[in-house]
Amino acid sequence: MARKGKLITLEGGEGCGKSKQVERLAKRLHKQGYIVRTTCEPGGTDVGDQIRHILKFSYKAKPLVAETELLLFCASRAQLVREIIAPALRRGDIVVSDRFHDSTTVYQGFARQLDQRAVAVINDFAVNSCVPDLTIIIDINPIIGLERARIRGSEQAFLKGLPQSGELFDRMENADWEFFRRVQKGYLDLAKREPHRVKVVDGNQSMEAVEEQVWNLVQRVL
Repeated sequence: MARKGKLITLEGGEGCGKSKQVERLAKRLHKQGYIVRTTCEPGGTDVGDQIRHILKFSYKAKPLVAETELLLFCASRAQLVREIIAPALRRGDIVVSDRFHDSTTVYQGFARQLDQRAVAVINDFAVNSCVPDLTIIIDINPIIGLERARIRGSEQAFLKGLPQSGELFDRMENADWEFFRRVQKGYLDLAKREPHRVKVVDGNQSMEAVEEQVWNLVQRVL
């Protein structure tokens, strides 16, 4: 895929703060005069948003098997790449994505323990050679991150006037501790395998300190 823009993705476990960093990075890029498009996964398109709801809140149906989860994430991503990301990159825009294909490599490949070769093939088909120019992993103790995520879920439920039940939490947030330990290890292993593209930032620092490190890494690829 011929492209003039840059694709920057932020990754990490639950509650690592990447969504806030996407917002902060986009604002800094705007101030520098770049045309910026932000996206998130799963979702970002009409089709993707419907898939997102199934993936995050499918409590009334029988639990999704890992293979279905993998294919749904990749279906949402395929739509996002072709409808939003690829056209933006061809225009020369900067695309900043809250998660991308590395999430599937880690969550479904490492944490769900699906066949990693199969995950890679399906991932590659979904992104159609649209690989990030830079991926930043915000690494945080999974226990701390999950507690942050659950507090955030309770606050959102309160603001919406909804009962604060476990069903309001993300399906991923309801996984066991071993799952989240595998997520963290998966991301760190990925950074070791692809050090030229994947960088790690310590998410235990202040939000401002993380922002500065993210910005310094992004400037190198612009």
